[in-house]
Amino acid sequence: MKQLLRQMPPVHELQRDAQFHSIAKYYTVDIQILTEYLKQVISEIRQEILERTWTGPEPGSNQFISSVFELLKKRIEQQQSYTLKRVINATGTILHTNLGRARLSDRATEHVIETAQNYSNLEYKLEEGERGSRHSHAESLLKEITGAEAAMVVNNNAAAVFLILRALAKEKEVVVSRGQLVEIGGSFRISSIMEESGAKLIEVGTTNKTHLRDYEQAINEETSMILKVHTSNFKIMGFTKTVETTELADLASKHEEILFYEDLGSGVLYDFQQHGIGEEPVVSEIIKQGADIVSFSGDKLLGGPQAGLIVGKKHLIDQLKKHQLARVLRVDKMTLAALEATLADYLKGEQGIQQIPTVRHLLMQPKTIKARAENFIQQLNNEKSGYSLRIIEGTSQVGGGTMPEVELPTYLVALVHPTLSTEQLARKLRIDSKPAVIVRRHKEEIQIDLRTVTDEEETLIIKALLTHI
Repeated sequence: MKQLLRQMPPVHELQRDAQFHSIAKYYTVDIQILTEYLKQVISEIRQEILERTWTGPEPGSNQFISSVFELLKKRIEQQQSYTLKRVINATGTILHTNLGRARLSDRATEHVIETAQNYSNLEYKLEEGERGSRHSHAESLLKEITGAEAAMVVNNNAAAVFLILRALAKEKEVVVSRGQLVEIGGSFRISSIMEESGAKLIEVGTTNKTHLRDYEQAINEETSMILKVHTSNFKIMGFTKTVETTELADLASKHEEILFYEDLGSGVLYDFQQHGIGEEPVVSEIIKQGADIVSFSGDKLLGGPQAGLIVGKKHLIDQLKKHQLARVLRVDKMTLAALEATLADYLKGEQGIQQIPTVRHLLMQPKTIKARAENFIQQLNNEKSGYSLRIIEGTSQVGGGTMPEVELPTYLVALVHPTLSTEQLARKLRIDSKPAVIVRRHKEEIQIDLRTVTDEEETLIIKALLTHI
């Protein structure tokens, strides 16, 4: 063992090797940093020799030196690899929270890149040649789409709720139905956010039934707001009663100092109900029905980046913009670029909206998916892949805590590997494929829903499947 350790070349000798400098150039790593990585590799080999677990070439041989540099390459690649990686979502869940929710459109992505790579007028008025506000960039689009007097953007909808309550209802009473005290992802509860904001929660009604009179009876001189929370991530069925937006808006308007705020959660700018998909209220309709202020998400059914969007009466939005928390919760230039481009597509009508992946995936017809599934299987059969393949009927989910009752009809590619189990194949697709492919697993089959897969990604999935034969 000692003899093997003595045969190991010293670090300074390995530094003079041409392979060392070739690696430094290829990976653009400083010599000092590369030397530290080399020392780590040598130290680990020494430890394996001492523990009698080293299985590589004998130290002192040319093969040993080559193996050292191969290990050095792997160490660099490990250190330089990103933890946030692209994956292919073949599950059919459109707004998959674990996979990043909404996929951005080509136009939004291009605008983000242009904005990120260059200086921009983020807080600068080009015509006046003076300081401007980042709030202005998405505001005009949001006003036009929703019909609101003013708008602003913060980093997510939970932040929007917090800011509104903190700025407009701190140390005042906010009346909300018990049936609307929702919990969103990560155990964040509306009641907890209200508590942190300093607003005083006044619960009315019951879990399943709340009447207008419950709100009326709760109002007093300490009441500053009536809050309606859209239950977008669950559905109560059966013996239920909720109060409509118009009724709550009318009630608030009878009291000069009371605001009516509706939190829509996922937020919809396009009427999916006309296609028989869900019952989500459109933001512009809520504004028309009299809400003073409305908040919703940017990265759910809207199909844009993560953001909290606030629209409503100008004097209220102006208060929010001036609040100290507005700076804490503001979004960066790349989020604004993605949001601006996404919103712009809504103003183009049906053709523009179809450019937004979330909308396109939601509206994709089952017959289109079936035709793609048939072509997918044909390509694998042409390669004599050995997979057992079939097409089955199924459903896709919207995901992201939205439209929980909606099941979109789809067709699934169901496949069985000739030798690997479902778990083994799913793991290989997830870990060994570049990019990773995330699929459904059902009993002894892998299931692929092409609703959330692009044409380019289809090719990559087929390549990954053939690799693992």
